[in-house]
Amino acid sequence: MSDDESPRMAKVAPLRKALPCPECKRLSVREHYPFCSDRCRNLDLSRWLKGSYAIPVAEDESKADDDEYR
Repeated sequence: MSDDESPRMAKVAPLRKALPCPECKRLSVREHYPFCSDRCRNLDLSRWLKGSYAIPVAEDESKADDDEYR
């Protein structure tokens, strides 16, 4: 990058404002958005792969009653 380009690059506004990291609450950075670091991003990925993030499912009672009579 030449010296005449650096002032122009300094005027570029970020696309997203920095939000708190979902893991540690520090401000997020562009390279790892929405996380603040590669470490926090990998911690979140690890939780997804282990199945820690799961949506609880309530069984449908009417379906269970139908299965009993068959």
